[in-house]
Amino acid sequence: MRPCDLSDFHRTEKTADLPRRLSTAGAPDAAAARAGDLAYYAPWGNLALYYRDGGSSDAGLVVLGRVADGGAERLATAEKITIEAAP
Repeated sequence: MRPCDLSDFHRTEKTADLPRRLSTAGAPDAAAARAGDLAYYAPWGNLALYYRDGGSSDAGLVVLGRVADGGAERLATAEKITIEAAP
């Protein structure tokens, strides 16, 4: 587990630095982010957690998943997250 500080970006999303860049090989085309989306922004190599809709699709934005119901509102005030490697 690795705790990560979150930074607010444009009052739309929280961002966190990852320990390393992720491969985007085989990733789908960029999509417009929606509140609750967890995404990887390849150009910067960071994690993006959207608590508001992100607007138009952004090249290099790979949506990885979504937070559970009601989780998007909690992201707006979150200051830290913990990242765990998948088994």
